[in-house]
Amino acid sequence: MAVVVNLGLDRSDFLRFAKRMDMGVVNTYFQKREEHRVTYKSGGRRTQVDYILCRRGNLKEISDCKVVVGESVARQHRMVVCRMTLMVCKKKKRSKIEKKTKWWKLKKEECCEEFRQKLRQALGGQVVLPDDWETTAEVIRETGRKVLGVSSGRRKEDKETWWWNEEVQDSIQRKRLAKKKWDMDRTEENRQEYKELQRRVKREVSKAKQKAYDELYTRLDTREGEKDLYRLARQRDRDGKDVQQVRVIKDRDGRVLTSEKSVQRRWKEYFEELMNEENEREKRVEGVNSVEQKVDKIRKDEVRKALKRMKSGKAVGPDNIPVEVWKCLGEAAVEFLASLFNRVLESERMPEEWRRSVLVPIFKNKGDVQSCSNYRGIKLMSHTMKLWERVVEARLRKVVEICEQQYGFMPRKSTTDAIFALRILMEKYRDGQRELHCVFVDLEKAYDRVPREELWYCMRKSGVAEKYVRVVQDMYERSRTVVRCAVGQTEEFNVEVGLHQGSALSPFLFAIVMDQLSEEVRQESPWTMMFADDIVICSESREQVEENLERWRFALERRGMKVSRSKTEYMCVNEREGSGTVRLQGEEVKKVQEFKYLGSTVQSNGECGKEVKKRVQAGWNGWRKVSGVLCDQKISARIKGKVYRTVVRPAMLSGLETVSLRKRQESELEKTRLARIRIAKKGSSSAYLQSKRNGRLNELLDLTGSEEEEQHMNKIPSFLESQHHHLLHCLEKTTAHEFVDEQLYEQNCIEGAPPLQNFPSRSPSISSTEGFTGTCCTHHSHKRFALPNASLSTTHTHTHTQDLQELSAIHIQCGDQLSLGPSCRSSLNLKPNERAQINCRGQQITTAIISLPLPSSFSPDSINTSSMAPTINTTSMAPTINTTSSSSSSIVKVSAL
Repeated sequence: MAVVVNLGLDRSDFLRFAKRMDMGVVNTYFQKREEHRVTYKSGGRRTQVDYILCRRGNLKEISDCKVVVGESVARQHRMVVCRMTLMVCKKKKRSKIEKKTKWWKLKKEECCEEFRQKLRQALGGQVVLPDDWETTAEVIRETGRKVLGVSSGRRKEDKETWWWNEEVQDSIQRKRLAKKKWDMDRTEENRQEYKELQRRVKREVSKAKQKAYDELYTRLDTREGEKDLYRLARQRDRDGKDVQQVRVIKDRDGRVLTSEKSVQRRWKEYFEELMNEENEREKRVEGVNSVEQKVDKIRKDEVRKALKRMKSGKAVGPDNIPVEVWKCLGEAAVEFLASLFNRVLESERMPEEWRRSVLVPIFKNKGDVQSCSNYRGIKLMSHTMKLWERVVEARLRKVVEICEQQYGFMPRKSTTDAIFALRILMEKYRDGQRELHCVFVDLEKAYDRVPREELWYCMRKSGVAEKYVRVVQDMYERSRTVVRCAVGQTEEFNVEVGLHQGSALSPFLFAIVMDQLSEEVRQESPWTMMFADDIVICSESREQVEENLERWRFALERRGMKVSRSKTEYMCVNEREGSGTVRLQGEEVKKVQEFKYLGSTVQSNGECGKEVKKRVQAGWNGWRKVSGVLCDQKISARIKGKVYRTVVRPAMLSGLETVSLRKRQESELEKTRLARIRIAKKGSSSAYLQSKRNGRLNELLDLTGSEEEEQHMNKIPSFLESQHHHLLHCLEKTTAHEFVDEQLYEQNCIEGAPPLQNFPSRSPSISSTEGFTGTCCTHHSHKRFALPNASLSTTHTHTHTQDLQELSAIHIQCGDQLSLGPSCRSSLNLKPNERAQINCRGQQITTAIISLPLPSSFSPDSINTSSMAPTINTTSMAPTINTTSSSSSSIVKVSAL
């Protein structure tokens, strides 16, 4: 590999770089006369500043290197060329991807309506779908291909010239012809014609780029374009990676396989062995009585609930029928599915097409990327089968009662509950200065190694009707799969052991198995807690926890589940003196000072400093994934705010509601958050307020989150309060404005409370609230403007009559639509004693935002209190904003992030 270098820096740095990288300076290996060595000529100066570097191992491929006299690359610089012999590589065939029906078009109502009409025509005008699954599925697939279209089967190439259009193409073609004409006849007329066409091409290219980017950002700023926004963020993240696909893999002996056939054989060999081998176990001697009872037919409301729980936009299974089809067909689909499921329930035989699946290896983000064992296989199954599984799961949950120690995939339970219980237990023992011994048990390939005979036994012992046991057995009979990897699909193979990864029913079936196998060994929560296959065992003594671990090992391994010796770890909380570690069948269990439990780091000293640091790092990792969008100044603040709230902030706050933060740790999180805001808004002249997520006003402005998110936010009020206050403080410091507490403002607007005479500023530089930012800057005097509750009156005694630059009142109806009412107005330069009527009573809410920036010649430190204008009185509604007086001030936009 050769590299061209322009030596604009110190020559010693250049030589050190070449030596460090084991590269040779190609220009110096060939004897040339001075004219063929000089790369720079200007006036009377002649020197050599342009070089070609090459790795020493490739020097044998270079036969010549010199300066081409008479040719210049830039002003004063002359062209340096080298002649090398390269091996001609065989051009690889472009990898094709499977052609897909464009089911995503069903999101558009017109496409959905056309699909329904064409499907009705294909069925001979019938409204009801046929009872036969094979006939219905084939008609749906064929109609989808005709109406919605099929993808080309080629990978989409991300070209730099995606903005190219016909005008640019024509201009470049004319420029090429003019260049050829000038090369043949070097006249001044031909030269001027070529130069003029060059300038025209540059203008056309610039205009085409600007138009394409304007259309892109306009589309991204709409609700329809938000999905494209996340796709753009993922694409920009992939563009920054050196390797986007792993096309080679290692065999059993660690040798790297490169050919497509050998890579496919290795993937098949690995997963076929994983999904068809059982661990050693004892055969059960005792039997269990089956529950023979009549089961009810599948009702339409059960199908509707299952259909509602299914998410759209997921990868389809081998049958190529997504859940969007059934949602599009509406009530006709519900009737068909209810009839189909009742036939499956009665016959205990599901369609053969549902038994096939596609296995996709997903890297675990740890370990060797070329090792198959560091991948988790996720099955892409038929969406219709998943609907059937959800219907069965809902019925099983009504019959089976899972123990309270199980937190995984249980209603009203989550990882947060288990993490919080463990942290509280650790803190109590630390406060009492007593030791707490914890063992974190890991099971090897838990889902993939569940013996199916044990599954049927546990279901019967849990009281599941024999009809449902046979239905579940039918789901796992004759199941087949193929592995889809970067080099194509493998051959099909059978799956005889374990649960389906990616199935809707598998988590609950695994919970049933763990519930029955641990019945005799588990203790009350929080001494024993399970989240699927993640188990934590706690005790007051090392001997007791070692005994409990051995009981768990025996109970699980005798039934085919294996405890991992390498991943099971032991931790002693508030350890007074070295007490050693626990043993498992004579082997020492690894002792650690910290452990990542369900994504949250717990420490043996009971502190949470490392968890805060890892949350900060996780936030930055999420930031980097979407930095291509957040750092793009042409994308609006509203879109950036949505991306930040959905990608970055959840990663940073995950699990922090279980942590008692110190002020120093709150400050660390706050600095991280503000650093991201500064990066996202670099170069912007606008000031952005982070909205508090409370009150009806936020609800009307579509700023509220889900119920779970609201509960999550409310659990850490001090952390969010510090974020909010410090942001306001920074805005005041940089803009010399004073911002009112919008929480009181919104609450007063919505509840129709009596007028508040004074809004307290929530910025520490004004309110003297302790503990958030300290005194990082002095408090400056400000000039205050305010909006009253029902009207605005202004009085001026200052010589400048244009102090109030703009008032924007937004009228909000208490419904879904946002509109400007007749009483609202936006006025520039209000005259003294002029009133702007603003209504905030009854069924309508009006909010107003007003802001003035500092003139460019002023800074916060140069504000003179003698130039202050009189304060306009405030009542209940308005945010208060301060500034200096200037008739040349521009408007500062204040919006929610």
